[in-house]
Amino acid sequence: MEEAYHKWYSPAIGRDFEMLVFGYSGQPVILFPTSKGSYYQNKDMGLIDAVSWFINNGKVKIYCPDSIDADSWYNKSVHPATRAYNHTRYDRLILEEVVSRAQNETGYHKISTAGCSFGGYHAVNFAFRHPNVSNYCFPMSGAFDMKQFTDGYYDDNVYFNNPLDFIPGDNDSELWNMGIVLGTAEFDSCKSDNERLSEILDRKNIQHWLDIRPGAHHDWPVWKEMFPHYLSLIK
Repeated sequence: MEEAYHKWYSPAIGRDFEMLVFGYSGQPVILFPTSKGSYYQNKDMGLIDAVSWFINNGKVKIYCPDSIDADSWYNKSVHPATRAYNHTRYDRLILEEVVSRAQNETGYHKISTAGCSFGGYHAVNFAFRHPNVSNYCFPMSGAFDMKQFTDGYYDDNVYFNNPLDFIPGDNDSELWNMGIVLGTAEFDSCKSDNERLSEILDRKNIQHWLDIRPGAHHDWPVWKEMFPHYLSLIK
């Protein structure tokens, strides 16, 4: 499997940033790590191996960026306004530095997003904020309400990075052209967030699949079953 390591100074966050990339061609997929996870987490936990066929056959090229969750939503040492603002900087990094690289390397204009647990939040938040560059969104056991991290504080940065709040009023026509799967499990701690997001999408008549895996939990075994299934849906 072709693997590349990248490290660069990110203007968006003002420090060095790291990322692994797997594959040589195909649909670009940005695969986010779980809460405070690193750029190598999805490789170490076997999620990349689970989709090796798609990578080795040039169907997808997977970009695994680092997270800055410890500086944003999980940073209890700063004011909630700073937590939300730091996430907007990460969003800009992904758009201007990761997506642009993926577009240049693959020749595709639109990218897909995916991620497990808190990575599922990142996948949904980015895709729905930027539907003009997003064609598929595959969150697996995602959590979508960031108000749990803001101690009652609320501003525009919280609103526009909180999918359960901003998606109801988002009417970008590209949302209706996106392939969306909300992956969750019968005993998933984030199942209710997926059901809430599904209800929002239903009200907007946005086609999607709420995939609830029976007997499964919020853990890597079910995600390693989901991810290759979802990649097989890319046309």
